[in-house]
Amino acid sequence: MSVTIYHNPRCSKSRQTLSLLQEKNININVIEYLKTPPDIPQLKQILKQLGYEPRQLMRKSEQIYKNLDLGNENKTAEDLVNAMAQNPILIERPIVLSGDKAAIGRPPESVFDIL
Repeated sequence: MSVTIYHNPRCSKSRQTLSLLQEKNININVIEYLKTPPDIPQLKQILKQLGYEPRQLMRKSEQIYKNLDLGNENKTAEDLVNAMAQNPILIERPIVLSGDKAAIGRPPESVFDIL
């Protein structure tokens, strides 16, 4: 089995999730998404796999969220996906992909549901 994790090494939940996956001896493709952010098609695929609307994948506490007025209900899904692609700090983390499934590692153990 192999999985992909969109990881931020500065995030404790991301580190905990990665550690849990490593303990399971799973082949892990680690993507530090702040250095290598997902593009728009990848974000749309991740959203589809999660069953989320774009705003559900966003870190609303980030200052850039407020600066770009992303809480404005007039922003379209396309606007929100574009904002995440351009500002990956907005993307909730960690995201684990396994086949056609995805999970957010909050709490870290939640990723076991897709393995």
